Amino acid sequence: KGVRDWLAYGAVQFARRSFDALTGYAPGKKLSVDSWLTRFIFLETVAGVPGMVGAMLRHMVSLRTLKRDHGWIHTLLEEAENERMHLLTFMKLQQPGLAFRLAVLGAQGVFFNAFLFCYLFTPRTCHRFVGYLEEEAVKTYTHAIHDIDSGGAAAAWASTPAPELAIQYWKLPDDATVRDVIVAVRADEASHSHVNHTMSSMAADQCNPFHTGHTTLPANFVDPPEGFVPYHERSLGEGTTVQSSKFQ
Repeated sequence: KGVRDWLAYGAVQFARRSFDALTGYAPGKKLSVDSWLTRFIFLETVAGVPGMVGAMLRHMVSLRTLKRDHGWIHTLLEEAENERMHLLTFMKLQQPGLAFRLAVLGAQGVFFNAFLFCYLFTPRTCHRFVGYLEEEAVKTYTHAIHDIDSGGAAAAWASTPAPELAIQYWKLPDDATVRDVIVAVRADEASHSHVNHTMSSMAADQCNPFHTGHTTLPANFVDPPEGFVPYHERSLGEGTTVQSSKFQ
């Protein structure tokens, strides 16, 4: 729809294609259980960064300006914690080696600082980026579910018991399987996508429409609500326009 969207979408597609090329991944390609887990674990170490960065910066702005945050911090922290729980769940199924852990260390160092820098200047673009990134995560988990259901190497997950951690966290039935866990994770990623697309379409001083601890989405989560005018375009009077705020 605009430069913000194209930049965010282009960055996500570049990152996705580069990571796919490095790991030999392709949509429709059947992967082994170990390959899926390696991919899941690495992606979740990255996915847990944006929510924490956004919450941290908004927290500091609230302290510095002596103003309220309008409820964004809690939702962003919930997102970061949820992504971390995805990671811990998959870690119950596989323990990465030293080389993998070093790769995670390097990727986190680069991504954390890059996202932090971008969020300082254009948080709305960052939320749009995360929205598109989570859409790609939904595609990946959908591919994994298809792999399970179509008799690939991951078909064993249809009967493999879910880790106890996952059963407690998502309140799954006692006989839940790893497939059930992946379905739950995919639902989380879809929710994160909607939340971040919503935040990207909002002014920084608007009240967060998502209630703490809930994933109920507003009826219109991508486009602004009817009658919404971006903060920097609101007129104080004829010929006068409010200047854009730093954290819009």
